[in-house]
Amino acid sequence: MPRGPALGTPALSDPLVRERHRILHAVQDRLEDVARTAVAVMRTEIPSYALQDERFFDDVRDQVLTHYRMQLAALADDRNIAPEDLVFSRAAAMRRARAGFALEDWISAFRVGRQVLWDALLDCAGTSAEAQQAALSLVTPLMRYVDYASTHAAQAYVEYQQHVVADADRERRDLLDQLLAGAAPTRGPLLAAAQAYGIGPHSPMMAVVAVCVGDTRTGDPTSAEHGYAASASLSVAGPWAGRTLVVVRHDEVVAVPVVRTGMDAEDICAHFEAVQGRLAREGTGLAMGISTVAQGARELPRAYEEARAALDLVPGGGGVAALPRLSPFDYLALRADDLARQLVDPRVRALLAEDRRRGDTLAATIRAFAEADLNLRLAADRLRVHHNTAHYRLRRIEERTGRNPRRIADLLELLVALAIRDGAGEGEDGQ
Repeated sequence: MPRGPALGTPALSDPLVRERHRILHAVQDRLEDVARTAVAVMRTEIPSYALQDERFFDDVRDQVLTHYRMQLAALADDRNIAPEDLVFSRAAAMRRARAGFALEDWISAFRVGRQVLWDALLDCAGTSAEAQQAALSLVTPLMRYVDYASTHAAQAYVEYQQHVVADADRERRDLLDQLLAGAAPTRGPLLAAAQAYGIGPHSPMMAVVAVCVGDTRTGDPTSAEHGYAASASLSVAGPWAGRTLVVVRHDEVVAVPVVRTGMDAEDICAHFEAVQGRLAREGTGLAMGISTVAQGARELPRAYEEARAALDLVPGGGGVAALPRLSPFDYLALRADDLARQLVDPRVRALLAEDRRRGDTLAATIRAFAEADLNLRLAADRLRVHHNTAHYRLRRIEERTGRNPRRIADLLELLVALAIRDGAGEGEDGQ
């Protein structure tokens, strides 16, 4: 903080200097009353102050009096204000920040104090032209003092909040590290932190791992700003009570939601999918993997590895891969490598690629036929097409691929090829 502002006397005539000193001494004589008025106005105008007890207002009154005395003394003695003069104010700012008061409330208190002091100066000045001119000469130095003192206090607020945020980040990281080691904390600050998130040794939990894939509006590579935006959004509770442990860790964001009473894994998946979609609309592209449920801290390392593995299933542009929503068949198909794709008959690949361009009617028929347990009429009803149309589609599939969907082995091969195609996100060229 640089040296304080000059509050001294401007170039005034001797009569104006004398009048100015008269006003300052008159206010000094009634300073206790002026301070009580300022506190009463703060109590009325600042809602968070109105809720406090008399001990709090004794502290506020001491602060107001100290500020007033410093201003009047500096003006009377024609001297500047130095940072060390405001140590008392910095300590008070820390107390207010620690108690949870908003910075705007602290600044509002400065505004009220300034206005009440100015009203007192005008009242003591009187109505003569000389007195009014002397009073006006006090406006600029008083404004400089309030600006300097409030800036000094705001810096203390910011430093305290940065300290709190850093401590909270460190505590969350330490808690996550212990959970990912397979143990829930049993004592100390980490136990209290775990309890704040509803995490106990045997709490059912899931792991969510998200990585930023870029700005969805510009296509630019992602930045730390997107990571912290994602962290803030993921930490907000969904349709359940309580907070979610979220940590920005290396190049990923890790969340550990607790599956609370009355919830299931699908509730967790739906919530994080909604968050991913909202962030994408706002410009933050995320790829997100969601694990199955871990029954307690001992299983959380497994859940974390599952979530990281699920990330491999997300397309390059982002999205959500939620393992609770996948069958073993889906998972194996999504994990298929280039060799598995090459093993699909080229005729099948060509048909599915062409079908995708034409609206996926044959793919829908294959799925519906399998889900109807090879009952063609039931499949046709579900597709809302005539039985003959469904029959024609099956015959066309057999003619083009050499696979008869009515044979279990052939139908399974078609379903695998279809799952591999969808999991790979193949384009129209089938590549």
